[in-house]
Amino acid sequence: MEYYRPDDRFSPQTNGKRIALAQDRAARPPDGGAFAEDFAATWRRAYRLCRDQPGGRTVRTRHGGAMLLSEFVLTRVVEVAVHGLDLADALGREAWLTPATGDAAPSCSWARSTPRRPTSWGGAVPASCARPPVGSC
Repeated sequence: MEYYRPDDRFSPQTNGKRIALAQDRAARPPDGGAFAEDFAATWRRAYRLCRDQPGGRTVRTRHGGAMLLSEFVLTRVVEVAVHGLDLADALGREAWLTPATGDAAPSCSWARSTPRRPTSWGGAVPASCARPPVGSC
């Protein structure tokens, strides 16, 4: 999966735009209920739309790269896992990943291409992102 290759998607200019967007959203008054409702509606809609697509569907990412929808969805799982590990670390909590996340690891192309194929994301995700391994997944 070349999604994570170093290029302009991770340049200081692009990251600056991400930071500005996050700061703008953080400056808005908090409304936990509205946020939770929006999140629930968004994931349900995304799930339904992805589920209804044919196998082998190619999509174009916001950065212009083409990839299989199944691979793109997997990158979203990786992102949630990695940021969850970071959040646990920042809060001084024990890091964890769900069994479903661990089960998805062998299907990830970057995991398949490693010399020592990981059997779960408890080891694969943290190791690929310079984080300590997570206990059992």
